[in-house]
Amino acid sequence: MANELLDKQTVYEVNGEEVKLSGNIIAQYLVRGNEQVTEQEIVMFLQLCRYQKLNPFLNEAYLVKFKGSPAQIITSKEAFMKRAESHPQYDGLVAGIVVEREGEMVEVEGAIKLEKDKLIGGWAKVYRKDREKPIVTKISLSEFGKGQATWKQMPLNMIRKTAIVNAMREAFPDNLGAMYTEEEQATTPSIEKNVQEEISANANAEMLDMPTPKNEIPKFEEVREPDELEPELADMPYEEPPARPY
Repeated sequence: MANELLDKQTVYEVNGEEVKLSGNIIAQYLVRGNEQVTEQEIVMFLQLCRYQKLNPFLNEAYLVKFKGSPAQIITSKEAFMKRAESHPQYDGLVAGIVVEREGEMVEVEGAIKLEKDKLIGGWAKVYRKDREKPIVTKISLSEFGKGQATWKQMPLNMIRKTAIVNAMREAFPDNLGAMYTEEEQATTPSIEKNVQEEISANANAEMLDMPTPKNEIPKFEEVREPDELEPELADMPYEEPPARPY
């Protein structure tokens, strides 16, 4: 059954091109890190790519797993932004950083601040044609910047990008649900719970075209005590067996 699951090919279309994926292809070519992924993690990644129309061969999505940590499903920021911007209701965005300036919280557009400003977060506004007000997201630097190299080198740019991604996901949940970029996953120790829920708990059964088996509890006959035996059997006298001839 395990071999059938890994060998079975899934075919779907991305931007007019056919993508063919199987568990073995993912395990051999599309996993990064130094730890072996499980069959469940492979199936989750395959289903995410199929549902969200991502082409992992173009690095639009990849599976990462390091020793001692669960796997992470990461979507490239380029694929994420292209998906959002191609939505028919998308109508632009503005984004920037949040700083503490002379004791006050100030929102600055872009990713530049004064020397004495203290960076405390990022913000983004995404506009939709079918809504009067924009979707606004404000995030804290302390929740995302955990000391990774990129965050140390470009904290302003990173927190702005992360704010944009969060705002885009809130603005277009149907198109961007269960998709997380490297900027977000860098601070997440495990695959997000809602990724697992959205991909489906029955992914293995779907891959094998098999119905999910129902758990059945076997029934056992009741064991009766000696005093509950049939009266006629309980009252029978005991007789010694005849001696065996030698």
